[in-house]
Amino acid sequence: MLKKFALGVLAIVIVILLMAAMKPDSFTIVRSTTVNAPPEKIAALITDFHRWRAWSPWEHLDPAMQRSFSGAPSGKGAVYEWRGNKEVGRGRMEILEAATPARTVVKLDFIEPFASSNVTEFLLVPAGAGTTVSWTMTGPMLFVSKLMTVFVSMDTLIGKDFDKGLAQLKTAAEK
Repeated sequence: MLKKFALGVLAIVIVILLMAAMKPDSFTIVRSTTVNAPPEKIAALITDFHRWRAWSPWEHLDPAMQRSFSGAPSGKGAVYEWRGNKEVGRGRMEILEAATPARTVVKLDFIEPFASSNVTEFLLVPAGAGTTVSWTMTGPMLFVSKLMTVFVSMDTLIGKDFDKGLAQLKTAAEK
C-alpha cells in the first residue's frame, strides 16, 4: 500500500515538473485604462519616482519601507531603490527611456525575496479628451517561476496589482 502511494506521489510530482517545463520562457502582463487627463500630467506621475507614492499599488504595503532616490531627479536615469517587509522585499528601478509624454521604459530588478529582472513600459495615447494608459511588464520565466505558474498564472498574481495601480494613477491624475 505504501509503495503504491509513493509511486502515485512520484507520478504527480513528475507530471507537475513536466507541466512546468512546457511553460513559456517569458511572460507579459498588460493592463490599460482611460484617464481623464492629458498625457503630460500622467507622464509627470510616472517619470518622477518621488510621485509614485500617490499611485503605486506597492507603496503602502509597508509603512516603514526605506526608499532612496539617485541619478536624475526624474525621467531617463532616475533611480529608485527600496527595502521593506516581506510583502515589498528589496529592489531597484531605473528609467531607461522617457519619451515624455508618450512612453516610459523602466528596468525593474527585484533582489529579495527572490531575484528577477523585468522591464515595465507605460504607453500614453491621447483618446478624445483623455488618455489611454497601458502598463506592460515583460520578463523571463525561470524554472521556479514556471513551476509556480502551474498553479497560478503570472497575470493573476501581478495583474490585480496593475489594475489597482492604474485606478490609483487615474485618481491622482484626475485631481
